[in-house]
Amino acid sequence: MQDVRIDSPLRGRLIPLSEVSDPAFASGAMGRGAAIADPEGRVVSPVDGEVTVLFDTKHAIGIHSSDGMDLLIHVGVDTVKLAGEHFTAHVAQGDTVKRGQLLLEFDPAGIKAAGYETTTPVLVTNAADYGKITLTLDGAEISSGGDDAAEEPAGSAERASVMAAAETNIDPNLPKEERVAKLIWKYVGGAGNVRSAEHCATRLRLIVNDKSIIDEKAIENIDGVKGQFFAAAQYQIILGTGFVDKVYEAFVAGTNLAGAVSGKQEAYDQMTPLQKISRTLGDVFVPVIPVLVATGLFMGLRGMVQSLGIEMNENLLRMSQILTDTAFAFLPALVCWSTMNRFGGTPVIGIVLGLMLVAPQLPNAYAIASGDAVPLSMELFGIPIPVVGYQGSVLPALVLGIFAARLQKWFKTFVPDIIDLIVTPFLTLLVSMLLGLLVIGPIMHTLEIGIFGAVRAFLELPYGIGGFIVGGVHQVIVVFGVHHVFNALEVQLLATTGVDPFNAIITGAIVAQGGAAVAVAARTHDAKKRALYISSAVPAFLGITEPAIFGINLRFMKPFLYGLAGGACAGAVAGFLHLAGTGMGITVLPGTLLYLDHLAEYILVNAVGFAVAFGLTFTFFRPEE
Repeated sequence: MQDVRIDSPLRGRLIPLSEVSDPAFASGAMGRGAAIADPEGRVVSPVDGEVTVLFDTKHAIGIHSSDGMDLLIHVGVDTVKLAGEHFTAHVAQGDTVKRGQLLLEFDPAGIKAAGYETTTPVLVTNAADYGKITLTLDGAEISSGGDDAAEEPAGSAERASVMAAAETNIDPNLPKEERVAKLIWKYVGGAGNVRSAEHCATRLRLIVNDKSIIDEKAIENIDGVKGQFFAAAQYQIILGTGFVDKVYEAFVAGTNLAGAVSGKQEAYDQMTPLQKISRTLGDVFVPVIPVLVATGLFMGLRGMVQSLGIEMNENLLRMSQILTDTAFAFLPALVCWSTMNRFGGTPVIGIVLGLMLVAPQLPNAYAIASGDAVPLSMELFGIPIPVVGYQGSVLPALVLGIFAARLQKWFKTFVPDIIDLIVTPFLTLLVSMLLGLLVIGPIMHTLEIGIFGAVRAFLELPYGIGGFIVGGVHQVIVVFGVHHVFNALEVQLLATTGVDPFNAIITGAIVAQGGAAVAVAARTHDAKKRALYISSAVPAFLGITEPAIFGINLRFMKPFLYGLAGGACAGAVAGFLHLAGTGMGITVLPGTLLYLDHLAEYILVNAVGFAVAFGLTFTFFRPEE
């Protein structure tokens, strides 16, 4: 088979597909290639050819090269949900393009601020027609495939037999996309079980009424289906670029599914109340996390310098404090901005409201806590109310942002358009400020103190009991999609204590799932399966467990349980040592930067999580089970 070399269509950092957070890409189900991390905002054509796929959302583009290669460039992960925001297309579907021609432009900062990753997979989707596929960028290169690329995939005989039985009652003369659509309908439970259908560049995304009646194994064995999984309340079937369009059209033909409620809203409606809360908290806090990560790194570096006995002069110390303290002093502004953005209000109004909560005219919260200041006393309906600044607080800003967004929308229903630009912001700020300082702030701050006092007490239980429980259940929480609930807890802990004990515990839980996946690979004799398992395990050591969990551990269940046991043991060690990171948002290998002054303890927690999970899995798991 012919080997091919492709110059990267983006500038950035070349990484293997296994490091992509989306399991559909990380597993290689969509094709072979590599990915570009931290890309610049320009996509150029790496080949001469024709644009075969360009979605209205502009987040992904497919090209058929003049020599027959099918390429997919997918900017970011789940960026289809941005509905084209932050993307500009310079070509149209059907256009002929030349190598080096500008295809797309996008705003990486805007995409990240919206809570999405920018890592961009570059794939050859007809990889079976080629031998070694190499992607190059600035002298670096990543290759996949080779002499064994043409070998029959593992399990192909099983797939053939299953499909032969499944297609007995289907007209063999039908086009492939219609056969696939009919089979999906058959195994998904029929029309009565599908509420809505949509598709992105690579996947058919369904909202179903009853997951239990879906025959997932049969769907996975359909010729043309490259994988399937549940995520964010959606049943996602991987079909590949171009083909997914055809299957979708055949799937919705003769139904009322086309033009249904947006998948994102439909998925949200299908979530449990806890999942809705978690998703909302994730939408609010994920855009804030990069700032807190950077702040945490600065704190870690300062802690390392001080632990080495290096004295910092007064000015240098003050500069470091500006780097580490500013984000937390003005945390309500960040939270209120993100909340207003999430709930459809004007973000800049959220910024101003958040700044009002920490206005210099108010007694500083830190000064009050240390006894150096006292709250202002105001009366509301004869009730004395303490008025304070809310530096480092989360709940007051979160609730105030929700209230202000709703209030602004309500004002817009009756304020005339001609004066809306002036009157609506004025009334929103006035009413929100008064209620924020006199009602919402005092109530939420009191509740906040109680909640986080209880959380800290739980984590400080003797003998690491709290860490043992959190470490043991964290990845179960990830599977159910409610792990973002930890975001608010971590932000508040960082704001009030300067450290995040959850980070160390979560790291232990993550590395344990990676250890279990590595053990499965070590126990597997099939070389191709072993390579696939290893590629799915690697992202866990960068803090991303979805490929390991959904691709390996949950499939066999026992490795997942052994991973939970490893996470519990690692969490217990972290709790016993009172280990805490100086930031949040990064774990395992990247998270090392948050523990520069407690590196030995951090390594120990990771080692315990890996060793327990690997040892249990390697000893008691057999692939043939």
